[in-house]
Amino acid sequence: MLPFAEAPAAQAAPGQLHAAPYYMPLDNDPQDIAEAIKSSGQKDYIFAFVLAPDAGSCRPTWDGKPGQEVASDTAVKAKADAVHAAGGDVSVSFGGYNGIELAKACPDAAALASAYQSVIDKYGLSHIDLDIEGDDLGDVPNETKRFEAIKLLRQHKPDLHVTLTLPMTTVGLNDAGKAEIQRAKDMGAEIDLFKIMDFDYGGPGQDMANSAISVAEAFHKQLRALHPEFDDGAAYARTGIILMNGHTDQPSELFTPDTFRALLDYAKQHQIGRFSYWSLNRDRVCTAPGGWADGKCSSIDQQPYEFTKILAEYQ
Repeated sequence: MLPFAEAPAAQAAPGQLHAAPYYMPLDNDPQDIAEAIKSSGQKDYIFAFVLAPDAGSCRPTWDGKPGQEVASDTAVKAKADAVHAAGGDVSVSFGGYNGIELAKACPDAAALASAYQSVIDKYGLSHIDLDIEGDDLGDVPNETKRFEAIKLLRQHKPDLHVTLTLPMTTVGLNDAGKAEIQRAKDMGAEIDLFKIMDFDYGGPGQDMANSAISVAEAFHKQLRALHPEFDDGAAYARTGIILMNGHTDQPSELFTPDTFRALLDYAKQHQIGRFSYWSLNRDRVCTAPGGWADGKCSSIDQQPYEFTKILAEYQ
């Protein structure tokens, strides 16, 4: 393992979701969330993804699929209620790799803020996640619109906890990722937690733990440079690490339970702001072949909820 020194006391941003796996409540054969909580001990979750149904519709819609509009939803609401009833909390993630991001579909920041607010109200949220990937990363007009919308939301809900999720390279952020964080700062759009996708960057499967730690440390240096007002502890506290269980979309990458435990140790050592992974839907053995990185299973031998149980140790 890479050596790391004992971290000072973290200066944590607001928010209590210190451990939270992603969960697709309507896609990828979702497990019963109450049963998942009971079996794994994990209480907090990030529901993904809210998108626009088409480029001209500023309507929050689960997975961007017509007929799954948030406004008329009852199925996801029941799952969010089950999490809350079990003493957990829910964040909703807007964006992701596929589909039409709401900032593209909403005509201006006010309309986008209203769309976000409708989701916040529907599910009683205190946390939201902006997952910016693919063509959305580096799209300056829509990034600007998104951060203006966040500023508008905070006028009405100053305690809203906002996370920004960005993809990684082998050396941390790419230039577009750095520019995204800088733009939020320049616009005065407060981001509480910067979450890194510590997978799908082409890491070596034979030493995935050290590779993922190396990427996290590279990001740490970049965040300190972008936010020099953060000391070491504050920068770690404002970092979220997202892993992917089992086989990832990159054939060279493999995250085993031992990999997760090594990263759990790293997160504890540095008091990382959030420990997360993609996704609960994959935390089970495949019952039928579905591809290298199946959305419904890990593509490795494992016990039910084995990865989620490890994550739950960070609660």
